[in-house]
Amino acid sequence: MKMKNALKKLGPLTGLVFVFTLFSILRPETFPTANNIQLMLLQTAVVGIAALGMTIVIISGGIDLSVGSVIALSTVVIALFMNAGASPFVAALGGVAVGALCGALIGAFITRLRLAPFIVTLAMWGALRGAAKGLSDEQVILAPDSWLNRLLNVLTESQQWMLLPPGVWLMVVLALLVGGFLRYTQLGRHIFAVGSNEQTARLCGISVEKTKMSVYILGSSFAALAGVLQFSYLTVGDPTTATGLELDVIAAVVIGGASLAGGEGKVLGSLVGALIMTVVANGSTKMEMPNWVQEIVTGCIIIVAVVLDRYRHRRTE
Repeated sequence: MKMKNALKKLGPLTGLVFVFTLFSILRPETFPTANNIQLMLLQTAVVGIAALGMTIVIISGGIDLSVGSVIALSTVVIALFMNAGASPFVAALGGVAVGALCGALIGAFITRLRLAPFIVTLAMWGALRGAAKGLSDEQVILAPDSWLNRLLNVLTESQQWMLLPPGVWLMVVLALLVGGFLRYTQLGRHIFAVGSNEQTARLCGISVEKTKMSVYILGSSFAALAGVLQFSYLTVGDPTTATGLELDVIAAVVIGGASLAGGEGKVLGSLVGALIMTVVANGSTKMEMPNWVQEIVTGCIIIVAVVLDRYRHRRTE
């Protein structure tokens, strides 16, 4: 039993080592270099931070299809705040606050109106994207230069002491905080309980509605934080950015070992899942594969991850 649990935990990490080794063998001159590894970490940061919030949502038994729209809305709000004279920190805080408000709205629809998370977040996917386009008048919003624009920059020679770019460090710190939150706090334990069996959790005295509300506020807040890094990468507010990114985020969490049935998920696994997708995309580019081949490969990885999840649950039953 201990061996099975160990293999279950190390499964995503083993997959990451395998794909990294494979592309390192196929493209030894360009793939396993320090600069390319740093680039892959930068490419993972946005999806990785959004995946932290999605991990919380999926553990609770829910789903959130509005992540990409929240990211786009966050970039627009940040640009608007900065053009209004706000400091970069206040602008970033404003973007995250808007994300939390979106999460509260999603949570209210799910808990008060008893609507399915899939339907609510699908509706919000369109509504929030429309809000981003409306606020920006369907245009890219230019913003003043600030330190926000350099969170995802490749390190210069004078910055090598940092080891990793600031945006990647932000992802690492947030991952540690979320991991501690899920493991050591009462709300974290309640999230696992609700995802495992909602009726049993209710009978145990857990406020399922408050837990779900907290889950979606946290999930959208992390999406908005990912929007801060997306703004750093784009340096503008773009209402059309992150289209389809919610699928990458969900895929990263599922590849990392979380169960779509709820009650199961790991922060480290989600980050590893995000890294696997980045490594596959980067390695495919180095192999000069067309985009459609990369998309097929990514789809196959997702299917394999879901099949393995179903197999684990059948063995458990």
